Amino acid sequence: MAAVRYHRETVVARAVEVLDRFGLADLSMRRLGTELGVQPSALYHHFPSKQALLAAVADEILERTLLPTAPDAPWDEQVAGICAWVRDATLAYRDGAELVATVWSFGLGASTPYEALVAALRRAPGTDTGVEQHELPEIGARTLLHFVFGHATDEQTQLQAASAGAIEDLPRGGADFAVGLGIILDGLRARVRA
Repeated sequence: MAAVRYHRETVVARAVEVLDRFGLADLSMRRLGTELGVQPSALYHHFPSKQALLAAVADEILERTLLPTAPDAPWDEQVAGICAWVRDATLAYRDGAELVATVWSFGLGASTPYEALVAALRRAPGTDTGVEQHELPEIGARTLLHFVFGHATDEQTQLQAASAGAIEDLPRGGADFAVGLGIILDGLRARVRA
């Protein structure tokens, strides 16, 4: 049983490489098995399904970039730092934003950003009063992640299209991201003050 000689971490690391070289559409058990020199069925020793493999890859992408920790920073600065971290981590790998967003949306993994955002938003004053305010951390975290994943996916798509010569425009990038994030944070600050 040659596939068992590979540790789970080795399989995930190679899957990240395959993702970065070929993209999400070509990250298959067959291709990964070929890369590792094993039958695709041998990968099921480590992962019960392709979805479980994709979840592990998404978690690995997030773990490779350090989550910023600033426990004494104001809640909104923490939120901005977490969002920047998610953007940077997902843009570091081809189709990283699409993969992490999909895994999180399906509830398969990639939950660290959501949990970190909820924790930071719970530090905002007044979020422990009233039904609407009580739900603000969870709703705010989901809204922020929708923005971050959407922006990063858009940016990656534009980069790939530009590199293939399909479009001439460059992606809007970091400045556009910062302004959009600021708009959402302004709305959250207004909700907290209300």
